[in-house]
Amino acid sequence: MTAITLSTPEATRRPWASRLSTPLVWGLALLTPYLLVFLAFVVYPVSYGLWLARHPASYVALYNDPIFARAAINTLIFLVIGINLKMLIALALSGFFIQQRAWIRWLSVLFILPWAVPSIPTILSVRFMFNPEWGVVNHLIFKFTGEDGPNWLNDPAIALTMAIGMHIWKSLPFWTLILMTGRLAIPQDQFEAAEVDGANGWQKFRFVTWPSMRTLYLTCTLLSMIWTLGDFNSVYLLTGGGPADLTHVLATLGIRYLRLDQLDLAMAAIVCALPLVLSLVYFMMKRLSR
Repeated sequence: MTAITLSTPEATRRPWASRLSTPLVWGLALLTPYLLVFLAFVVYPVSYGLWLARHPASYVALYNDPIFARAAINTLIFLVIGINLKMLIALALSGFFIQQRAWIRWLSVLFILPWAVPSIPTILSVRFMFNPEWGVVNHLIFKFTGEDGPNWLNDPAIALTMAIGMHIWKSLPFWTLILMTGRLAIPQDQFEAAEVDGANGWQKFRFVTWPSMRTLYLTCTLLSMIWTLGDFNSVYLLTGGGPADLTHVLATLGIRYLRLDQLDLAMAAIVCALPLVLSLVYFMMKRLSR
């Protein structure tokens, strides 16, 4: 009688440590610090924040707070008006700055400065300029008209408009540069063919430039909305959420609750923005996958 033995592959009989090649060991060694940093500064804070916002009573208190409703409306105004206005201006300026002229190149250097300079000194300097008592803007108004200037940041509509303008001024150079790269990637022979067909400037943009840049433009708009949801500098440094907490957005509302030692409401306010963030991420990834 012959005994039948089942043989196992040689690789499965080898110890796990012996199957580690030198490139694999180096790859794991270089990847480990990134994973540790990711776990410590991304996974743990997000998980801890969701755990703090787990109580339904926090969302009930947030819903009953009238400041939350105003902050949600201000956030939508920021996204719908501010972002679209910024991207339209960036699209127009991208066509201006790609012109091959020496003075335009020097002007582009000055144009990039607001984005390159840190937010805190630039926004605070603008806030000091519009101070109603000793700001340079009201000083010039009094010098040329003999009348006192308005209290710019004491009116909620004006303060929110200034915060939107500050956000546009600060981030406009970045998106203009992105759209400039999109314009420069369009083959020049397409414009030459359009000129042969007798197309004017608007027709070139409509039938050549825009079809080539549409995906980039929409993707930049969605990405800008995602980043703006977490941007608190433009509002918090300029208005502080005032007057009377009427210019808060969701990003600064969480800071307000933190200052009031209401950590659960702060985390709940941030969690309320997650559905909008996830939907924007979904549409952006869907657009990129086409």
